[in-house]
Order: sequence, then structure tokens, then C-alpha cells
Amino acid sequence: MSPDPAIRDALAAELLAALRDGSPGSCASLRGSLARGTADAYSDIDVAWTVAGAEFGASLARVPALLTGVRPLLSVRADPEFQGSPVRRLLFVCFAGLPLFWRLDLDVRAARAPDGDDSGARGGAAAGGAGWSLAASALANGVAAVKAVLREQPGTARGLLERGFARIAVPAAVTGEWRTDIHRLAAALREPDQREQAERVRSLADTHLAAR
Repeated sequence: MSPDPAIRDALAAELLAALRDGSPGSCASLRGSLARGTADAYSDIDVAWTVAGAEFGASLARVPALLTGVRPLLSVRADPEFQGSPVRRLLFVCFAGLPLFWRLDLDVRAARAPDGDDSGARGGAAAGGAGWSLAASALANGVAAVKAVLREQPGTARGLLERGFARIAVPAAVTGEWRTDIHRLAAALREPDQREQAERVRSLADTHLAAR
């Protein structure tokens, strides 16, 4: 059974409201397929959140609390590409009790002050920025591969799984037996902190790919 997109859409609306209310003068808006009106049941939630430059660090620090006020969190990860930036973070958020398909990709940016002074945006730890887990990234590839199979995109699924195995430095040939391939990816992880997420990804594959 496909996830109910009405639940996902309602969640997206609550997230936008929480973010707007959580930082004075901020603007939160949908991006990607939800903004274009082309989303399917498996589409994730892409949000752009622009905050005042002077509020950047404080707004980042409030992200976990703001999101937990909408839905309990499983994880918040920060893209390492932007962890050193004084004006931008890209956060990947998974919520408890919801399909893994519905990850929140939250792009947080500081608005440039009219006088060009961005000093208030400097500093402030990235929410979820304690470290970048290659195992977590590999599992995210596994979730995306399930989506691709359900969308009848086998080439995309194969590429995602190949990159997932490469992330954790495990040489493996993707067979196209999708459920088995994803189980092998999850079993190959060596990070104890990712064991529960690996089990969730295996369960996702069992639920949606058993007949494929």
C-alpha cells in the first residue's frame, strides 16, 4: 500500500508554520516536487527557510526543538559541504512513525542585511552537525532506491545502490534483485549507531519490494 500523500502534505504545512513562527522575520517555503505540484506518494519534503542574518546561529540551534514540536525526530544530519558556511546549512531530517520516504530536506540560509553586514550570521553550530555518517548516507541511498523501483526507474535504483555500497567501501555487484540488494547493503554497515535505521530500511524493502 502506498503512503497517503495527504498526511505528508499536512505535515509539510505544519513544518512551514513552525519554522516561520520560530524565527522573527523568517520565510519558509516548499521547493521541489511539492512546490511544482508533481509529487507522488513517495516524494520527500523540500523546504527553503530564509532567516535574518543576525538570527542565523540562533535559528539553527532551535531547529531540533521546532521540528520536534511538529513530530518526534529520528535523526537530523547536516550536509558537510555547508557545515563551515556562516550563511547556509542543508539539513536532512527523518521523523519517527512516518514512512522513510518522507525525509525533510531543509535548506537554511541567512538573508543578507541591507548594509551587507552578515556578522550576526557567523558562529552557531549546525543542527545535527556533529559528524557525517557514511553509513547513514548509504542507508539513505537504499531508501531512494526503493523509491526508484516503485517509480519504475531501475537504472536509477541501480546507480543509487552502487553509490551506497561505494560510500561504505564495500565491493558489491548490484543484481537487480532489489529486496536482496538492499538487505545486503544494510547488512554491510559497520556503524553500531545505524543498526536501528538499517533495520527500518530492511523493513521498508520487505514491505514494498517483496513482489519485485
